[in-house]
Amino acid sequence: MALVHSPDASIDAKRLAAVSFVIVLLAMLALYVVGFDQGAVSRTGMYMHELMHDGRHLLGLPCH
Repeated sequence: MALVHSPDASIDAKRLAAVSFVIVLLAMLALYVVGFDQGAVSRTGMYMHELMHDGRHLLGLPCH
């Protein structure tokens, strides 16, 4: 017996917009934390600071 999945052809525009908004918001938050935070949000000691510092170098953002 084969299972066949036939997805609905219509795209729920509201759900797609909501998911897209959440993805963009999380991406912007990640860019802020890696690129511009400088320890204001990530107060976990030098380990997180150095990790974000390396991330800034990886992305080519100025940090010095």
